[in-house]
Amino acid sequence: MSSIQQSLHEALTVNGSLVAAVVDANSGLLLGSAGSGVDIELAAAGNTEVVRAKLATMKSLKLNDVIEDILITLGKQYHIIRPIAKSKGIFLYFVLDKSKANLALARHKLQEIEGLIEL
Repeated sequence: MSSIQQSLHEALTVNGSLVAAVVDANSGLLLGSAGSGVDIELAAAGNTEVVRAKLATMKSLKLNDVIEDILITLGKQYHIIRPIAKSKGIFLYFVLDKSKANLALARHKLQEIEGLIEL
């Protein structure tokens, strides 16, 4: 098991990583963050709305499933949102430089961190 800060610093070892955070989707508040290049408090609050909207849509569609991750691809960045399965309402948020990052490796690393993070 890893603390939040240890887990976030581990995420930043991925090539192209800019920012990693753990966010409470119930409140939009940061539980921890590491890295730079993005206003992480604003991003945490905004992406909380993304998670809430997706969950509401899934409920409306009567989808009996879970979100593994949400990928937002921008011109220069990847933004990955990964709910932590064992901690309802908490998600990992990861921002990568698109020109330097390997998306598959980044998603794999977040999955690994999700399993190790201790909240």
